[in-house]
Amino acid sequence: MNELAPTPDLPEGANAQDYLRMYRQMVRIRAFEDSANQLYLDARMPGLTHMYSGEEAVAVGICEALERTDKITSTHRGHGHCVAKGAEFKPMFCELLGKVEGYCRGKGGSMHIADQSNGNLGANAIVGGSMGIATGSALRAKLQGADDVTVCFFGDGATAQGLLYEVMNMAALWSLPVIYACENNGYSEYTKTEEIAAGSILARAEAFGIEAHQVDGQDVLAVNTLARDLVARARKGEGPFFIELMTYRYHGHHVGDINRLYYRSKEEEATWKETRDPITLFGAWLTREGVASEEDLQGIESAVRAEAAEAVSYALDAAYPDVSEVTMHVYAGEG
Repeated sequence: MNELAPTPDLPEGANAQDYLRMYRQMVRIRAFEDSANQLYLDARMPGLTHMYSGEEAVAVGICEALERTDKITSTHRGHGHCVAKGAEFKPMFCELLGKVEGYCRGKGGSMHIADQSNGNLGANAIVGGSMGIATGSALRAKLQGADDVTVCFFGDGATAQGLLYEVMNMAALWSLPVIYACENNGYSEYTKTEEIAAGSILARAEAFGIEAHQVDGQDVLAVNTLARDLVARARKGEGPFFIELMTYRYHGHHVGDINRLYYRSKEEEATWKETRDPITLFGAWLTREGVASEEDLQGIESAVRAEAAEAVSYALDAAYPDVSEVTMHVYAGEG
């Protein structure tokens, strides 16, 4: 087990644009989630969604270590992964609103967005449901002699799913190029992780001989540094790997979970937002290292917020699928 690592210093010769892109991607996730939450509050979005706000450094830190051809699988709390892997706002908002221009023609909704053009094999409403998909993707890469890597995102609560142990066993036996990324945000729905997960989460992977790391999920540079190393090693056949990313979700389990006092305090939420916000922490690092000024960062946020507002307006006016599409893309066996 590797303990939480400190944020690295700016590497010699580092490209400032890479860091600004990471910052922009984190702001894009936050802006998307704020907009999605407002759509729900305004009763304009059908169904529920699960906010990723507070966990932006996890998705961006890992996805910035990946190539476009690399694959990810996501979760019910998956907007952040989707944006970090290259998704655009307009088709994402269209998908949330059930519009035909959505990534899945409005049929997937918040918890089933897939963007295969960018290597996103899809979000999954079933807890731990994408673990087999991710491991299968890694097996495909190995059998075909491809060099792409698959990252499987899941929450701490999903470590209770038996499927995880089946796929980790196979991945370890066959040295598959897959990274299991456990986003430990401290809660499994409405219960503290420490009350539902006995022992060490890392030890669950280590039992299969899988190299496991723990990292500060609020520190995008620490996440990215570790992810780049593991992705490069996975390409060389040294996988699989397991990462436990210590993070925090600002909202409730879903957008309707507004009265959280029965399982966590307002003081706890305020402390995380005030002292451990991943965007604020990274922005402070960027200004301290001379990569960007406060005005530069404010300009990025303003531009992103404007882009999100435009995309929401576009999606609200977009067309719904025609009724003739009700059976399109639905598989039916013979007989």
